Amino acid sequence: MGFPQVRLRRLRRTETLRQMVRETRLEIANLIYPLFVTHGKEVRQAIEAMPGIFRFSVDKLPEEVEEVASLGIPAVLLFGLPEAKDEVGSGAYEPKGIVQQAVRAIKEARPELVVIVDVCLCEYTSHGHCGVVIDGEVDNDKTVELLAITALSLAEAGADIAAPSAMMDGMVAAIRAKLDENGYERIPIMSYAAKYASSFYGPFREAVECAPQFGDRRSYQMDPANVREALSEVEQDIQQGADIIMVKPALAYLDVISRVRDAFNHPLAAYNVSGEYSMVKAAAQNGWIEEKGVVLEILTAIKRAGADMIITYHAKEVARWLTLL
Repeated sequence: MGFPQVRLRRLRRTETLRQMVRETRLEIANLIYPLFVTHGKEVRQAIEAMPGIFRFSVDKLPEEVEEVASLGIPAVLLFGLPEAKDEVGSGAYEPKGIVQQAVRAIKEARPELVVIVDVCLCEYTSHGHCGVVIDGEVDNDKTVELLAITALSLAEAGADIAAPSAMMDGMVAAIRAKLDENGYERIPIMSYAAKYASSFYGPFREAVECAPQFGDRRSYQMDPANVREALSEVEQDIQQGADIIMVKPALAYLDVISRVRDAFNHPLAAYNVSGEYSMVKAAAQNGWIEEKGVVLEILTAIKRAGADMIITYHAKEVARWLTLL
């Protein structure tokens, strides 16, 4: 039976009808809000390339996370800007490191908020790469050792989830072993399992001052042209003990999110990255798009592709919009 008996527009006629048959629902509980923490006191520093996003000193975090939690956003993802950097990124695993301090401050202010910590060295190395550089190349195994130590240091500070993002082979297994042998078997791992060498990371690199001082990250981050490889990366991380897997970026990789969702039953996160955020903000500021509609459409598309949770710099404004719907 077809037209005229079947008229698909019948169920689109009113907003209530559209809501009743809606297949994909974006909810505040799906959102994770990234936060940048820096040294100093009373710092709330705007990031020029990311309108509406700031770097906070540790003492300003309680005020910010109070707002995040009051909006119903369940989790934050922390990135740090240390006071000093070195060749081996020691600020990442320093017990009094900037993110370790931030974790303690947030858990004291809002203990129910889930604190996810990025486990990588790029923000802490003087050369800007995600690991230890030997003879001009990032050494996989030495880097993995330091990533495991970093994850343990952050768990000891009170972090709820470790999120390794360096794209080193074996990093999930090493972190899982290090956490377990030190009594942190309850700490989940959210692995950046399919992280692409993307041009969409530019504003983030300004935010944390981590642009590579030489070369690029293509030898460890994935080629944007590949999707079968992403499935292999995800499978490896699951076998090594990842509790949550991630695809990054999100918007230009909806097909990857979909393929990963079809292939695996693990909880799936997608990172709506800085470049995706900044393009929307720039277009909205110029009056070229209607920001609310575009943002909600993008995040709904990411959810529709298969993501269970979305890391997004839009999280606070989206939470307000969804509350009013």
